[in-house]
Amino acid sequence: MEEKPLVQINNLKTFYPIKGGLLNRTIGHLKAVNDVSLNIMSYQTFGLVGESGCGKSTLGRSLLKLQPVTSGSVFINGKNILDLENEALKRARRDMQIIFQDPNGSLNPRMTVREIIREPLDTHSIGSRQSRNREVFKLLEIVGLSKVAADRYPHEFSGGQRQRVGIARALALKPRFIVADEPVSALDVSVQSQVLNLISDLQRDFGISFLFISHDLAVVQHISHVVGVMYFGKLVEKAPAEELYKNPVHPYTRSLLSAIPNPEPSAPANREILKGDIPSHLKPPRGCPFHPRCPITKPECRTTIPQLELFDSTKPDHEVSCVRAKENL
Repeated sequence: MEEKPLVQINNLKTFYPIKGGLLNRTIGHLKAVNDVSLNIMSYQTFGLVGESGCGKSTLGRSLLKLQPVTSGSVFINGKNILDLENEALKRARRDMQIIFQDPNGSLNPRMTVREIIREPLDTHSIGSRQSRNREVFKLLEIVGLSKVAADRYPHEFSGGQRQRVGIARALALKPRFIVADEPVSALDVSVQSQVLNLISDLQRDFGISFLFISHDLAVVQHISHVVGVMYFGKLVEKAPAEELYKNPVHPYTRSLLSAIPNPEPSAPANREILKGDIPSHLKPPRGCPFHPRCPITKPECRTTIPQLELFDSTKPDHEVSCVRAKENL
């Protein structure tokens, strides 16, 4: 019997209205997330990469219903989150949490660490006050902080320690799925590895599934089972991590991977540098959104919008959105 995905995203669209004119009417839409579909299995980390502005964070927030969604469906543990409201949505949120990018901005400076971590337990009325405090101490130990941290304030900690507090808060309700929105990008390199190892340990020990959002492909390679590459609001390539890093097909993916620093100084630099900038979302290009920057574009790319599909029947989990994918470039 085939295992069902824990998270199933179908044709998700998040558009922002563009206002203009004398009456400030809607004259268009900014398509931040444009028809994205993907599955995340239990015990799996799905890495999502792409340049700034490609829609990664918007996708993460949309699937948790932290912002309005234009259309589509998001099933988490069998429930369509986008159809839920009020108490039903509140109950469903116990299965899904988020770790924010900025640990400083995501923690209330007027609350102690004890209050920050206990807040989800208070909101959902889980246990007695004494049991909630005991749970706070347990969570602090899990993320590598001492009990004395409970009565301190966020400004008394380093960036890495604050991010650990954010992770402890996300774990408080024992969720099955967590969106990690660039959780290490604001941290020093030495601290990044500690937080990444912590996330890996949590997945192993508690069976949590992650959507791990990052612009750092080296980080994503270290922690992900499956990787999706996003460009201009769409997925352009998706494959198991080992396959994608070994055999990238889409020219955008190949350019991103070529930018990963090589630790060997004498190794030749094989950069595939893209020309031009990301097109304006206010004036999207016709056809393939990548064709103005693509080094292998052809006339068909300017008129055809490619769909994410298998490019090789021998690799059933590797999907690419490119009209030239089957040419084995």
